[in-house]
Order: sequence, then C-alpha cells, then structure tokens
Amino acid sequence: MTHNRRSFFAILVLAAVSQRGWAQPGEVAAVVSKPVSRIIELPGEFLPFLTVSLHAKVPGYVDRVQVDRGSVVKQGDLLAELSAPEMAARIAEAESKVQLAEAERLQAEAQLSAAQSTYDRMKTAAQTPGAIAGNELILAEKQRDAAQALLNSRRQASKAAEAGVRALKDLLDYLKINAPFDGVITERRVHPGALVGPGNDDVLLVLQQVAHLRLVVPVPEEDVSGIVKSAKVQFLVPAWPERTYSGAVARISRALDQKTRTMAVELDVMNPDGSLAPGMYPAVKWPVRRSRPSLFVPKTSVITTTERTFVIRDRDGRAEWVDVKKGILEGDLAEVFGNLKPGDRVVRRGTDELREGTPIATMGKSR
Repeated sequence: MTHNRRSFFAILVLAAVSQRGWAQPGEVAAVVSKPVSRIIELPGEFLPFLTVSLHAKVPGYVDRVQVDRGSVVKQGDLLAELSAPEMAARIAEAESKVQLAEAERLQAEAQLSAAQSTYDRMKTAAQTPGAIAGNELILAEKQRDAAQALLNSRRQASKAAEAGVRALKDLLDYLKINAPFDGVITERRVHPGALVGPGNDDVLLVLQQVAHLRLVVPVPEEDVSGIVKSAKVQFLVPAWPERTYSGAVARISRALDQKTRTMAVELDVMNPDGSLAPGMYPAVKWPVRRSRPSLFVPKTSVITTTERTFVIRDRDGRAEWVDVKKGILEGDLAEVFGNLKPGDRVVRRGTDELREGTPIATMGKSR
C-alpha cells in the first residue's frame, strides 16, 4: 500500500513538471543564431559645438562692454571696446618718422638727379679728346652710384616707417573685441575701467555656439562594434520630459577610456529653439547592433563556476564542456560566444555535476 502511494506521488510530480515546462534531466536545446538589435539607455553630456574664451590682444582699459551673460550675438558683432591713450602717441611718433624718412628720400632723389646730370655732361665732354681729365669721369660715375645707393637706402627706410605706422594702426583694431562666430555669451568677467591685456591674460567674455551642440556619449566596450556613422539616435532630457529629441552620430574617438572602458562618440544635435543647453545630461536611447548574428542558448544552460563559464554540448550522446563568454540576456535566452555553431544541442539545465564524457539520457528535445 505504501509503495503504491509513493508511485502515485511520483507520477503527480512528473505531471506537474511537465505542465510547468521545467527542464528535466538530460533535456537538450538547440543553439540558435539570430541578429542582435536592442536599445539601451546611456548617459550623455551636451557640449557647445564651438566655444572660445575672449582675451585682450593689446594692453588697455575696458571702455565699454556691449553684451552680458545670455546675450545672443552674430559673427562680427562688437562685444567690448578698449581704450589705450598711449597708442595714439605711438602712432603720432611713427607718423613723424614717416615724414622724416620721406623728406630724406626726396633729398636723396635730388642728389641722384644732380649726380646723374653731372655724369652725363662729363661723359659727353669726354668724347672730345683733352676736354676733361680722365679721372673726372670716373669720379662723377662714383658719385652717381653713391647717390643711387643712398636713394635706395632712403626708400627702404621710408617703407619701413610706413609699415610701422600700419602695424600700429592695425593694433587699434585689437581694441575692439568682436564675435568670431554666432553664439551666446555664457560668461562676462570684466567691467569698464578694468586694466586688461596679454600681461594678465584675463578672460573678458566666454562665447559658445549653442544652436549646434555636441552630444558626447560614452559607449561601453562590448557595444562599440555596432556604432554606425550618421545613424539617428533619440534621447530625452529632464527639462523637457514630454519631448523626444534626436541627433546623428558624427564623430567616433576610436579609443577607449582606460578607467571606464568606454568609447566617446559624438552626435551632432541641432538646437534651433534653444531648448537644449551645454551641461545638460540627457538619457540616450542607444541602439545596440552586432556586426553579425549571435548565438543564443537557454540562460539555464550557462554554468558559471569559480574556474570557468561553460555550456554542456551533446556530443554523440555524451557530455562535452564548451567554454563560453556571456553576452546579453534576451528573455529566457542568453547570448554566448565560444566554440559553438547553430544547431548544436546543449543541456537545457546545465550543472557541473554532469561531468565530461558522461552519457546524456535525452528525455526530450526542444528547438
């Protein structure tokens, strides 16, 4: 009677196992191959597409500041203006040098004209034997050459003086600080009366281009193989949770950060309405793609011990341990990398108690 009760109880347990779909000892499943495409959420950071700290190129005092934090400017707009009283004095001094050099040049031209006239007369007279002494023509020629050399020197000095004036006047342009590109003033650090210049290297203003942003996303090492140039990627920002934005993959660093084991990828994001800003941290819906189809097994097939991670393959009815590396989980399946191929059969519920070479009593097969 007791034996019959035990048998009946065993039948009930097996029936429950069958109904619930639990793996039975020796049950195997096929290794399947399929493409991997999923979306993961990664943190990102917005940077301005262009950013510059504006400095004074010449020493001077801040005369006017035309903009403030938040000002929207166009390329070429006047942002600030400096004054440098000593610059006018330097220009006046340089211009006086130009006048002096020009006067000396005109004097040298007159001397050359006189020397040339004397030489020409001597040369004509020398054609009449005995009209002039022989060395007089030679002396006149040397005086003419000396006058020519002096004129050349005076011309060079005049050009140098004029170049000096132009250089000083060009410095006057540096007293005006203009916007090098369209953007927004994000910092203002000076006020009228401040002494600025190359000596103290003070930052006057910070200009950033925010109509076009860089979205930097650190992509984990295991997902870099699926990065596609120009791919559209969506993201959300806490400031506007009801909106979905997108950007295009534009630049890939091609190098991993040694600390985080991630690769920086930049997306170009257009921001015409100004709703996005540098420094925001969006949640990026990053598409993960494998370059080729991956192999999947039931996640219960993967066995992890202190020494190895493996699955048990059915090799002609006997157990064969095959080392694998785990990838992503997809439902009840696990992505694996190892010496497997599609169609191989592995034990559905693996255990290290099933040693290599042990016969596998396959009670059922599943696809």
